[in-house]
Amino acid sequence: MTATPRRTSKTGNTPGTTHAARKTSARKASSQKSGSQKTNSQKTTARSNRRRASNDEPWWLDLPREELLDLRVCDLDLRVEGTWLEGPIGRLLDELAERGLRVRPQFWLSDDWFCPEGIAGIAIPFYLAHPRLMRIERRFMHEVEGGSQRECLRLLRHEMGHVLQHAFHLQRRARWQRAFGSSRRPYPEFYSPNPTSRNFVQYLDYWYAQSHPLEDFAETFAVWLDPRSRWRRHYLGWGALTKLLYVDELMGELQGGRPTGVPRRRVDDVSQIKRTLREYYREKRERYGAGFAELYDRDLRRLFTPHGNGRASVYLRTNRRAIRERVLPYLENDGYAIDHVLRELMGRCDELRLALPDTSRNLLEECTLLVTVHTTQCLHGRREWYPM
Repeated sequence: MTATPRRTSKTGNTPGTTHAARKTSARKASSQKSGSQKTNSQKTTARSNRRRASNDEPWWLDLPREELLDLRVCDLDLRVEGTWLEGPIGRLLDELAERGLRVRPQFWLSDDWFCPEGIAGIAIPFYLAHPRLMRIERRFMHEVEGGSQRECLRLLRHEMGHVLQHAFHLQRRARWQRAFGSSRRPYPEFYSPNPTSRNFVQYLDYWYAQSHPLEDFAETFAVWLDPRSRWRRHYLGWGALTKLLYVDELMGELQGGRPTGVPRRRVDDVSQIKRTLREYYREKRERYGAGFAELYDRDLRRLFTPHGNGRASVYLRTNRRAIRERVLPYLENDGYAIDHVLRELMGRCDELRLALPDTSRNLLEECTLLVTVHTTQCLHGRREWYPM
């Protein structure tokens, strides 16, 4: 069983709805822009560059790690403005404008990814606001959720689905309930997806759409909004296509509409987090664990070595596309499952500090076989459990 943090909508009536379950009580309208106009992403990127040029680095930047860990998160003086996060936020706003959706959420830093119930806003983990904090996140959790432009934007699209659901109370509609199920279904602590199911879209990692009806909608919306998803062709013949077509129709109804009576306040803002970084990561590791599944260890240790030239994870990452293309024909072109296994293998190689062997073996062929075997087991054999 892997223990990987998840993201979701933070609601008051579903205490399992967020991986901040440690806080169970909380939580085309505008026409095409002309070529002379700047998009939101261009504006925010330029603004971010200007602020980086004019602002000094944070006062804690050069502190020794142990001293930094003893600082309270609220004392780090973090904000979204002036950081690289403005880039993906701007792109999200551009995508919404291109689809005629006029809801403009607010964005703030908190302890996790979430969208509070009844609020048109998206909370972003504070560690994404500075490269050094991202390195600390990786050190303790072995990954940085949302740590790249691409992954951050995908998470923002997902959370935007929750924003729209809350803003327009979409879960109350009968057709919404027929498509996705009851939003009142309790959130589980863990979920066990069926990797072969074609009734759900595949967007965020770990088949997240299968965890709960609200997450199913948010994932379906994210696929619909992503301009590169080509969802009509990709999901042809899937049960998930019915949901996508419904979301397409539903978003057409919402074009140009603005929600009324939706408060704009920040829940669990970074300025309110009194825990130290050390306390934050102690709690986070206790809640989710840290790292990747150990089920790959025997095969990885047979393939790689504790001492050698070059990191095994870098080799897998460099040859990821070649391995993927070799495995695809044997697994009904299920690239999502292959990517899942490759991601787990790379993470586990880093945790075990494995290196390349000093041999002339055909390592690419052996890695291809390894990925094929474990992806097949993932699809048709073992069932894994993931925390919410």
